[in-house]
Amino acid sequence: HHGATPPCAEALAAAGIARAVVALQDPDPRVDGRGLAALRRAGVAVELGTCWDEATELNAGFVSRITRGRPLTTLKLATTLDGRIATHSGESRWITGPAARARAHLMRAQSDAVLVGAGTAITDDPELSCRLPGLGDRSPVRVVVDGRLRLSLTSQLVSTARRQPTWLITAPDTDRARRRALVDCGVELIEVARAGAGKLDLAEGLKALAGRGITRLLVEGGGRIAAALIRAELVDRLAWFRAPKLVGGDGRPAAAAFGLDQLAAAPSFRRLATEAVGEDLLETYARQA
Repeated sequence: HHGATPPCAEALAAAGIARAVVALQDPDPRVDGRGLAALRRAGVAVELGTCWDEATELNAGFVSRITRGRPLTTLKLATTLDGRIATHSGESRWITGPAARARAHLMRAQSDAVLVGAGTAITDDPELSCRLPGLGDRSPVRVVVDGRLRLSLTSQLVSTARRQPTWLITAPDTDRARRRALVDCGVELIEVARAGAGKLDLAEGLKALAGRGITRLLVEGGGRIAAALIRAELVDRLAWFRAPKLVGGDGRPAAAAFGLDQLAAAPSFRRLATEAVGEDLLETYARQA
């Protein structure tokens, strides 16, 4: 298709190449095989599928946005061995070590956007930028799910919104004066409908992010937003950092309750990789289809 640039298939055919090795067919319905067909009509031998798995992984975010209308969503967790993200008093800095925290910053640089719930944004007052040397300009869009616009105007996210894009997913019925104040600070509001029990429709929220070009979304917490996304079957990957520590049952869990009654209904994931990161362990999982 002719978009910002013309089709590369036309340029390849005009160049007179004899053979094209293509890893992955573009799933975009505006294209979806027509470029390959054009090459074949021009007499080019097309070999499709070389390194298909690697190409699928490389383009997983784009494929998700095109085929499912939402970004590839990775839930990043940093917990103790018993799955706690903080003590009963809320202390969480730092559960994991410096190597794991640096890896988490790299994950931000590799994502289009990073998302947290309003509770985490208010309690931790995070900046959600990439603070690795030389990668500051790769900081992602910051997204906060804030159905009541509770985020303070003096928070780091709002006060830096003109330097680094900050989007709030919220409901259309929030206070007008509050909305105006946030917009005046440079925050962009994304309105989504409320679903059951007055909660925001997170599926609609992720669809809105995809519509703004977000292909890879990193979710950094906390427990309530993690549970809500898992319950809605919107988590595609888990990046689970485990520190060699124990907090106990009165610590705060990685995911809040999401109403599971039977083990057969538990969300299932398959392990992709396990890696030592400093003194901690990083386990990566993909959701079972």
